[in-house]
Amino acid sequence: MSVINVEHISKLYGDKMILEDLSCSVDEGDKIGIIGINGTGKSTLLRIIAGEEEADEGKIIFSNGMTIGWMGQNPEFDEESSILKYVCEGKKIEDDYGYESDAKAMLTVLELENFDEKIKNLSGGQKKRAALCKVLLQKPDILILDEPTNHLDNKMSDWLENYLKSFRGVLLMVTHDRYFLDKVTNHIWEVEGGKVYYYDENYSGYLERKAEREERELASERKRQSILRSEVKWVMRGARARSTKQKARLERFEQLKAMDSPKTAKQVEMGSVGTRLGKKTIELYDISKAYGDKVLFKHFSYIFKRFERIGFVGHNGCGKSTLMKILADLEQADSGAIEWGETIKIGYFAQECEVMDERERVIDYIKDAAEYVRTSEGLVSASKMLERFLFSSDMQYTPIAKISGGERRRLYLLKVLMQSPNVLILDEPTNDLDIATLRVLEDFLDEFAGIVITVSHDRYFLDRTVDRIAAFENGNIVVYEGDYTEYQEKSGRIEADSIDSVDSGSGLHIKKSNEKKKEGREQWLASKNKEKKLKFSYKEQKEFETIDEDIEKLEEKIAELEEQISKCATDFVKLNELMQEKEKTEAELSDKMERWVYLNDLAEKIEAQKRENNNENI
Repeated sequence: MSVINVEHISKLYGDKMILEDLSCSVDEGDKIGIIGINGTGKSTLLRIIAGEEEADEGKIIFSNGMTIGWMGQNPEFDEESSILKYVCEGKKIEDDYGYESDAKAMLTVLELENFDEKIKNLSGGQKKRAALCKVLLQKPDILILDEPTNHLDNKMSDWLENYLKSFRGVLLMVTHDRYFLDKVTNHIWEVEGGKVYYYDENYSGYLERKAEREERELASERKRQSILRSEVKWVMRGARARSTKQKARLERFEQLKAMDSPKTAKQVEMGSVGTRLGKKTIELYDISKAYGDKVLFKHFSYIFKRFERIGFVGHNGCGKSTLMKILADLEQADSGAIEWGETIKIGYFAQECEVMDERERVIDYIKDAAEYVRTSEGLVSASKMLERFLFSSDMQYTPIAKISGGERRRLYLLKVLMQSPNVLILDEPTNDLDIATLRVLEDFLDEFAGIVITVSHDRYFLDRTVDRIAAFENGNIVVYEGDYTEYQEKSGRIEADSIDSVDSGSGLHIKKSNEKKKEGREQWLASKNKEKKLKFSYKEQKEFETIDEDIEKLEEKIAELEEQISKCATDFVKLNELMQEKEKTEAELSDKMERWVYLNDLAEKIEAQKRENNNENI
């Protein structure tokens, strides 16, 4: 049974069509994850459905009696209200002790135990958690959440995941957390180019279905291009449209030209950037940090290895971000010593987007970091890098005030990378980055020839990018070998299940897994250089040289057979022979088309490998 019907919704911002003639329905039990590149209209769609924003055209129809709970990215607060009063707003607490009890229990899970604290005294993350608590307590029929996992630590994300899995109402949410999407949702909506593509799957299923759809569209487009090439050759030979056959073929040529190519989702591109990293990295000796009586960490010693990938985890407020600032030399430890190697060049991507001059143009903001950056492809200009990050030439001359929050986050990431660091310190990098950008960032980190130090609540990101986890545990920092999933398994084991080693006087505890450690970064880079060289076989080279001509001959033969068939309408014996020959020729053409796709793909890969090898030798 449908509980929400979206009918012909359109939304325009300036001259940009965000949503165009969108119609869909939401049924009971649907748990929908909405994804797409920042700036495509995900949050706009949620706000329209929630009644927080008007569409330019169309309407939303709800089933009678449905209650809606809404949490946006920037909730509004009564700053003078207490936390408890805010989350229980609209309820008379003295008349509903059960509601107050539930509120206190949920606030405790979200680490907001000081119930009488004024909202104005809370951090941005604490306010967001209070807003989440408030909307969940309402237990609405339709729950609409925009980036609910932002500002949640790993433990809170696990709790929210389980809560929403058992939630019996309808759920619509925007989130970048892919594990969260996979485990909570049963439908994915992808917003792209003003349209929405619907998948009746969780995130894993969506990836499979989308790959299949794009593969079909790409194969169809390749065949269209092949046919179009042969038609172009025919037209260029100066064929005159005198016969019916020639007129039909010219019409076919014009139709092929007019056809739109399949629209694939825009992808962020990122070349490998960085500065050479020397032998000495960052070395910590017995550092400690406290705020007043609260000890964040004590007697922590650690030497970062070249090409290390390490993720720091722990509950909110334990000191992760403080440690990142200390590593970036933006804050001082209370005691101990830190040494940075002479070649160290740090790129620091802070949890909160840096303050930007909203009057400044996008291109000028990036040029403040560098006019050019050296990548694996050579020198690339700031403008070209912006294009790779999906900032069109028009957008580059737009004031920052006119771009979305997610686009600003992407812009900030690019600025950090334009500095060509060899140590990346990423504090909650997944906050407000879309999934497409995250995928490319993860691929970039695979090839980044430097150290990656990250704080993240995103379990997928940690599994994908790190080979060590450093956990804040009661003032100590305990380092576990392996990714986040392995850390979860190990940290729950009894002591006998792991081998403990303690560096004397270091304050650093390393729990070593009996499982084989992941291949080191240097080994990975070495093995990458030993990839098998791609090349055509002698037979493939000959086939590649003649396949266009072969396809053209088969197309001409089919056209001739069609003409003969039209002349033999009454000669059933001859007609049958011609039909069989045409069917056989069409099968040959189909096989040739598939070979054309394969050979052209291989040719592109060979050229790409040659370019890569040439760059390495420069």
